[in-house]
Amino acid sequence: MTVALFAAVTVNSGCVAVAAGAGAGAAVAYVRGQLDATLSADFDKAVDATNRAIQQLQYAKVSEHKDALVDTLVARNADDKKIEVRLETVSRGVTKVRIRVGVFGDEPTSIAILEKIKANL
Repeated sequence: MTVALFAAVTVNSGCVAVAAGAGAGAAVAYVRGQLDATLSADFDKAVDATNRAIQQLQYAKVSEHKDALVDTLVARNADDKKIEVRLETVSRGVTKVRIRVGVFGDEPTSIAILEKIKANL
């Protein structure tokens, strides 16, 4: 398996954006406290993987609102930081995920959540 990793850093009015990709079809960006990624997975599989990730990370699930195209899951961690994961259908086999931890964001925690979601796909 070939894994390609690249990063681009842009500084614009105090905000740092980092984009990286690993393998085919993977795109990740952390901008203004929010992690955006594209998953190579059907929407329902991504929703199930996200719920398993939240449970495995031992976060307290507060709410979940889901329809056929969008799922918004809210949880809290041990530090009582709000974690919001939003999944959106892009096309068949492609789902967009947005993760925000706390008010200002927490990149390491966001990445850990994303990696746990990917591991459950």
